Amino acid sequence: MAQDLSEAAQDSIALASRRRSSLPAQSDPELFAALDLGTNSCRMLIAVPEGGHFRVVDAFAKCVRLGNGLERTGHLSRGAIGRTLAALEICAEKLRRHQVKNLRLVATEACRRARNGNHFLATVARETGLELEVIRPEEEARLAVISCAPLVAPSSEQVLVFDIGGGSTELVWLDLAHVAPEARPQAIVNLRMSGGGASADRARIVDFISVPLGVATLHDRFADVADDSARFALMSWYFEEQITGFKPYLEDLAGGARGGFQMIGTSGTVTTVGAAHLGLKRYDRRKVDGMHLSSRAIDQVIAQFLKLGPMGRRSDIGLGRDRSELIMSGVAILQTLLRIWPTESMRVADRGLREGMLFAMMSAKGAFAGGVRPE
Repeated sequence: MAQDLSEAAQDSIALASRRRSSLPAQSDPELFAALDLGTNSCRMLIAVPEGGHFRVVDAFAKCVRLGNGLERTGHLSRGAIGRTLAALEICAEKLRRHQVKNLRLVATEACRRARNGNHFLATVARETGLELEVIRPEEEARLAVISCAPLVAPSSEQVLVFDIGGGSTELVWLDLAHVAPEARPQAIVNLRMSGGGASADRARIVDFISVPLGVATLHDRFADVADDSARFALMSWYFEEQITGFKPYLEDLAGGARGGFQMIGTSGTVTTVGAAHLGLKRYDRRKVDGMHLSSRAIDQVIAQFLKLGPMGRRSDIGLGRDRSELIMSGVAILQTLLRIWPTESMRVADRGLREGMLFAMMSAKGAFAGGVRPE
C-alpha cells in the first residue's frame, strides 16, 4: 500500500511539473537606468515601472566636484577627473551586474563648458565603457520638469519649475490652463521644448532660460568676498541680473492668478532647506520629497544659515562638509526667485534629471498605460 501511494505521489508530481512547463515563463521586469553627471555630483538610478510610477532597484550618488575650479581655469582638473572616474566605474559595475539594456547616461554644464571636456568623455568611455551624452540646457530643463510631473497640483495653471545645479540653473515656466486638471502630469511627461500652441492635452512653455550659474560656479565667482552677509547679498543681486531677459521676469504672469500659480524646486539646495526646516540630522528622502515649504520657513532657515557663519555651517551635522560650503550660493538663488515671484509655499522635489529620464523612457515604451499619477 505504501508503495502504491509513493507511485501515485510521483505521478502527481510529474503531472504538476508538466503543467508548469506548459505555462508561459514569467520574465524578469524590464529594467531602466538613468545616470546624471553634473558639475557637483554623479548620480544614477536603476528602476522598473510600477503602476503610474517606478520602483527603484538600485541607486548611486557621490559628490565628485567635477567642476571644482572650472570657473577659474576653464579646465576639469586631474583630481576632479580622478574622483569622477572612480564613481563612474561603480556605476558601470552596477549596470553590468543588473544587465540593464534601457539606459541613458548624460553629462551637463561642466562637460559643456570645459575645454578638455571631450578628452574627459573619451577617457570615461575607454576606462569604464560608459558613453556619456552631453545634453543641451534645453534638454536638461525638459528632463527636470518631467521629473516633477507628479507634483503638479490639479489646480495649477501657471507653474515655475527651477533646477539649481552645480554649474547652471534652469527656469521653465509652463502654462497648463488649457489642459484638463487630471491630464496635467501626463502632459508634462510628454513635454517638448519646441513650444507650440496650447491645446486640450498639451503643456505650453511660456519661456525657458539656462543661467550659467549654479551653487559651485556662483560660489567660485564671489569666493574672494570675505564678509559672509555681503557675499550672500552680492550673489543674489548678480543672479537676478542674469535673468532679466526671462519673459516672466518682464511680465507678472502669476500676479493675476496667484491661486493657480505653483513653484516647484528640484535641487540639493531646496532639499537641504527642507531638511533643515524639519530639523533632520540624518537626511530622509521620504520626509522631504514632495513636501510643501512656506516662504516664511525658507527665510527662517536662510537666516539661521547666515547666523551660523562659515565655521558653524561646516560643523553642522545636518549640512555635512560638502553641502556646507555651497549652500549659501544655492539659497541666494532660491531667495532671489521667491523675491521676484512671491508665493505662500513651494513644492520641494528630491528628483531631477534621473527621474525625468526614467519617466520619459518608460512612457515611450508604453509602461504607463493609465498615465502618470499625481502624488
